[in-house]
Amino acid sequence: MSIVKELEGKEFCLSLSGGGALGFAHLGVLSNLEKYNLAPSEILGTSMGGIIGALYSIGLKESEITNIVSEFASITRWVKFSFNGNAIIDTKKIEKIFNSIFGNKKLSDTKIPLKIVATEFATSKKRVFQAGDNIKITDALLATMAIPGIFKEHIIEDKVYVDGFLCENLPILEATKENILAIDVLGKNSFDTTLPNNFFKTQNVIEMFEKSMRTLIYNQTQTNLKLVNSKVFLLEPITKEYKTFSFHKLTELRELGLNLLGGCKVK
Repeated sequence: MSIVKELEGKEFCLSLSGGGALGFAHLGVLSNLEKYNLAPSEILGTSMGGIIGALYSIGLKESEITNIVSEFASITRWVKFSFNGNAIIDTKKIEKIFNSIFGNKKLSDTKIPLKIVATEFATSKKRVFQAGDNIKITDALLATMAIPGIFKEHIIEDKVYVDGFLCENLPILEATKENILAIDVLGKNSFDTTLPNNFFKTQNVIEMFEKSMRTLIYNQTQTNLKLVNSKVFLLEPITKEYKTFSFHKLTELRELGLNLLGGCKVK
């Protein structure tokens, strides 16, 4: 089924999943949206999907966004290791990058309505930051990307927030339009069906853990797909050959999102 024909002339929500570096595949999809003059009426994002979605929501072109996220291809530009607290990586460098892009813009200042999913740590409840909140875009992004133990948690209005993937990695339940174009980089095509077979056991253990996390997130999304009332055009790029930390694979991951609009699974 051609998504282009299905969405032409219709309002639709664009949902961008989390997935670390795998989220670079979203860029290829954005490129094709521009090619076919398809513009979302609303953007929903979690973690990396939230970052890319936020950049798109303020009016940047895909090529401009790709140039910006290329900064993440070299981890030395944004990684600052923390030797205290609860996380391995301090987010001060990332916050500086975000501030250089968004400044003091709030969620109410975007050109396309934007919703960012995070998790309130104390209650484990989902928090959806949107235009009605008096929140800076930078703050919402630092919250949605704060993988517990990896990236430093983020405090907004005296509440502690961590990554939105814990609640809704593919944000679709908050969509307000009848049609949703959803890109899930941790979908069915993110799994390797064989057991790891590396020489070093530690590498096998790491791969087993990542596969387990992808399975958990995939099952979460499948549950949510059954709950949503909108028509969902689901794109699942083949990301199984890549790691969520493969930030140096920007070009290859972006290409995974190209040409996906020609066919899809419809919920």
